Amino acid sequence: MDAARDLLRRRFGYDDFRLNQAAIIEALLAGRDVLALMPTGGGKSLCYQIPALLREGTGIVVSPLIALMQDQVDALRQLGIRAAFLNSTQDADTRRAVETALRRGELDLLYLAPERLLAESTLRLLDDVPLALFAIDEAHCVSQWGHDFRPEYRQLSLLHERYPQVPRIALTATADARTRAEIVEQLALEAAAVFVNSFDRPNIRYLLSEGGNARERLWRFLEREHPEDAGIVYCLSRKKVEDVARWLQTKGRTALPYHAGLPEAVRAEHQARFLREEGVIIVATIAFGMGIDKPDVRFVAHLNLPKSIEAYYQETGRAGRDGLPADAWLAYGLQDVITLRQMTQDSDADERYKKIIHHKLEAMLGLCELTTCRRQALLAYFGEVRDAPCGNCDNCLEPPETWEATEAARKALSCVYRTGQRFGVNYLIDVLTGKDDERIRRFGHDRLQVHGLGRELNGSEWRSVFRQLIARGYLRVDVDGHGALQLTEACRPLLRGEQTLQLRRLKKASRKPKSVREKIAAGDLRPEDEPLFDRLRALRARLAREQNVPPYIIFHDNTLVAMARHRPTGETELLQLPGVGEAKLDRYGRAFLDAIAAAIAPSQGELPADDTY
Repeated sequence: MDAARDLLRRRFGYDDFRLNQAAIIEALLAGRDVLALMPTGGGKSLCYQIPALLREGTGIVVSPLIALMQDQVDALRQLGIRAAFLNSTQDADTRRAVETALRRGELDLLYLAPERLLAESTLRLLDDVPLALFAIDEAHCVSQWGHDFRPEYRQLSLLHERYPQVPRIALTATADARTRAEIVEQLALEAAAVFVNSFDRPNIRYLLSEGGNARERLWRFLEREHPEDAGIVYCLSRKKVEDVARWLQTKGRTALPYHAGLPEAVRAEHQARFLREEGVIIVATIAFGMGIDKPDVRFVAHLNLPKSIEAYYQETGRAGRDGLPADAWLAYGLQDVITLRQMTQDSDADERYKKIIHHKLEAMLGLCELTTCRRQALLAYFGEVRDAPCGNCDNCLEPPETWEATEAARKALSCVYRTGQRFGVNYLIDVLTGKDDERIRRFGHDRLQVHGLGRELNGSEWRSVFRQLIARGYLRVDVDGHGALQLTEACRPLLRGEQTLQLRRLKKASRKPKSVREKIAAGDLRPEDEPLFDRLRALRARLAREQNVPPYIIFHDNTLVAMARHRPTGETELLQLPGVGEAKLDRYGRAFLDAIAAAIAPSQGELPADDTY
């Protein structure tokens, strides 16, 4: 472990391990298998990179997305680590060169997709070389009940059978108790050391809101909070992805669509621009995001309800990987629930799977309709107890109003029953508010006692009531009946007057919260540091363009914040800052020290002109 800490300081530029990194590394160095659950941005990669450097042989990393391997390898090479990948994007000569380097012992780490790893030709190649370890990233892909199931992952138990002396580490940021058990079973990790870190991402502010005009609310959020920041906007359908990307472009933002229906070359180009340019917004379906290592994503927005809490946690976890403040913003509505249930019902999955997906969706909707701390509920879903409210979610920052909704709920439930449990929410609202139209008259519902009984609430308020009744299990949506609402057994005590009900009131426009940039400035970055910080980002961008790599591969934002704050004057001081190791000091130290020196020179009252760098 002394050697591991020395590597951490010299190669990676950090003073000490965090979370369970040290214990995980120690287990792998001793030859043990490991299952590690760590939050996104928690430093999972170091857990296998350092043992791969210290153990004899090459570390084999199983990664599900070949599109990201180039950037992962580029980042390691910046640190002086001998890394490579083998995938279908390479020509035959390049693949042969990588295989030759592997046979000669010239690689510390080799990245492979599971499909290529399982090919007999690849296995024969690995048979002939010393192997330090196997790292199975995104291990939750093994679970057929999860949100990112990859069938090939279920065959990776072969590694244990074929290479029993080579330690394996399975890593994921997203796994409830069921998924953890399945990872252990499918990968034959029964004897593994298990490390479960906190799932908490305290730097992420969770903001969930209901109601209409989601797109306009998103724009107000972006204008106020993230006028120049990189981020991801998730949508449920490909058409909506295209529409929202075009709409953001008309607003002057660089917004690129990403979904499985686009040509592969277009997807690759848009992903590359998102990783390598500043301020790009990706508008995407869930086809985008797994393994994305961009640390300075300042927001993740959802314009539709995610399918599960696991999916929500995984997707929002792509924000703020650098530990700086970031936002997870979500707009949702009842139609999302109906659409997602219809998609599940129409799938070819068996009934057991459909039932599990249904329960996961119910849990996600329940998270949305909470009146208490979002983070406490999110962590509790993964079996983690947080004693106090977080103070960094919408419900903590602006506690929602509740109202005595027992009578309104009874009216809503009675309307469902009196109309035969055959109609969707829009029709039920029309009946409750006393609308006079041909359809209501044709069914004779204008003569029901409930017709016009709910005029005290408007359509939006009734929609909120119905949505919360579904979230609490008093109503269910019959997807076979085109979204018809039906009563459940849970509603009986409420209808009989044996139970009262408090519901959350629709939110009005909220006061302006502190922006992410203001929160960063309130931390380590002082106002007087901001001009230097911006100039260091410009220098980083130029160096990145020259090498055709993403800017964060050179230095993360939090390293630039430390430079702007502490203003080192020599290499020894620079080497003390987080994220500055010996390889990066040799490669970039002089350029950044010169930039800092020019900015603080006594004879210079302001920063130098742009062309200085």
